[in-house]
Amino acid sequence: MRTATLGPAQRAESLASMAEHELDVLVVGGGVVGAGTALDAVTRGLSTGLVEARDWASGTSSRSSKLIHGGLRYLEMLDFVLVREALKERGLLLERLAPHLVRPVPFLYPLQHKGWERLYAGAGVALYDTMAMARGHGRGLPVHRHLTRRHALRVAPCLRKDALIGALQYYDAQMDDARFVATLVRTAAAYGAKVANRARVTGFLREGERVVGARVQDVEGGGEYEVRAKQIVNATGVWTDDTQAMVGERGQFHVRASKGIHLVVPKDRIHSTSGLILRTEKSVLFVIPWGRHWIVGTTDTDWDLDKAHPAASSADIDYLLEHVNSVLAVPLTRDDVQGVFAGLRPLLAGESDATSKLSREHTVAHSAPGLVVVAGGKYTTYRVMAKDAVDAAVHGLDARVADCVTEETPLVGAEGFHALWNARARTAARTGLHTVRVEHLLQRYGTLAEEVLALIAEDPSLGEPLAAADDYLRAEITYAASHEGARHLDDVLTRRTRISIETFDRGTRSAREAAELMAPVLGWDADRVEREVRHYEKRVEAERESQRQPDDLTADAARLGAPDISPLR
Repeated sequence: MRTATLGPAQRAESLASMAEHELDVLVVGGGVVGAGTALDAVTRGLSTGLVEARDWASGTSSRSSKLIHGGLRYLEMLDFVLVREALKERGLLLERLAPHLVRPVPFLYPLQHKGWERLYAGAGVALYDTMAMARGHGRGLPVHRHLTRRHALRVAPCLRKDALIGALQYYDAQMDDARFVATLVRTAAAYGAKVANRARVTGFLREGERVVGARVQDVEGGGEYEVRAKQIVNATGVWTDDTQAMVGERGQFHVRASKGIHLVVPKDRIHSTSGLILRTEKSVLFVIPWGRHWIVGTTDTDWDLDKAHPAASSADIDYLLEHVNSVLAVPLTRDDVQGVFAGLRPLLAGESDATSKLSREHTVAHSAPGLVVVAGGKYTTYRVMAKDAVDAAVHGLDARVADCVTEETPLVGAEGFHALWNARARTAARTGLHTVRVEHLLQRYGTLAEEVLALIAEDPSLGEPLAAADDYLRAEITYAASHEGARHLDDVLTRRTRISIETFDRGTRSAREAAELMAPVLGWDADRVEREVRHYEKRVEAERESQRQPDDLTADAARLGAPDISPLR
């Protein structure tokens, strides 16, 4: 299929087109649910627009645990419907929709009590596997297995011997959440959706009680557009209530934010061939393999401060270190932490005061004529949320519309991925890159890796790694600006790549080289390069300062010391 290029020219054309022609559906919010909704709508034949106030996936959808999973702990809550639904989606993503982006990951669950715990936990994991197989989407993942303590310590020598009497090992899946969203957006655009990031909805257009469009501000260029649409979908996650307030409607439910933080540590600090899942007094703690790193998380605490930049406090970091160190033979220290990221989960508020007990299930409602709101849910079930949102919008279109086809619609880069993966050695020989580099590109771009390789063929210097972040090639920075909608240095170092959490310097040593690679694509002069670098350095400094603060209030104040960059007019 034809792939879409999300460069500066395409963004400008999309904004102009949305303002010129009434859309069937306008989606507000460029996280995983919004991007999925745009893809669902456009593949039903509806004229579709998608706008995002900041960058694609800049909120919750780039700050998750990076897992595609059924939610094993929801079995304990007897939420069988949610687990069954999520396991089906996990299987679809692994096998059909995004095999280039989603891959299996093993987890070890240490057992600490004799007899009953193995039976109890083992029954739960067995049911988890059985539910996946029963839906026909468990293929490709090994089934769980019971391990003795000796065997478990061979798998994970990092564990203290007195921290377990045995273990269970099972499989889930993982992905790069921000890259997944960028791919979703490109897939929607490839099918004809008009998409624009850095395009903020400042208000809604109304005719009587009906919402008939939105006022959209071009945050980059400063212009404002009136975009008319027969149906608008509010998919703004933790900003749902704020978006609803623009039409004087709070909606029929309230979305509450729960903060989760994660630490990134080097691979050699935790000696294990498997991820870990540990119980805490409130929830569960994951130690997740992540390339040459581990991700340790997460917390689950209420948050009512700045939604754009949730801050991790010193207390949050200590909490994670204390819990993971309770089972590690060689404890982690603050000096081992390469990166920290904090995100907000949009939870449907209920009667419980504990955020870990609020609903992960989603809700869709027509909060006003012409306006659909979708909220709640979990990353894994984004496609189901999108389908339900478009189904609701279709009811308001008064026209015959095709059924959802996203269950059979692979994301760009998926088709032919396995064949290209099998031929990776030939690709390496043809391009002169090491096979490991080719594998890296295939696992980030799928068959679109050929577009990155074409940039290198044109300019061989782009085939060199970044000097201070050698996991990434220089071509990937150029490609992020020319093909993936990156508008700022922060977009590239934080979301198109994960340099901001994968290096001890948090990306500051890569900032200038990356900005200079972006400059020709985005038309930056030397002053603009300097400004982007300075802003990024201030952002990192503010984040580091926030992580030294004792609580949420002081951490939030420190993080807000570095405001968002505003482009030169």
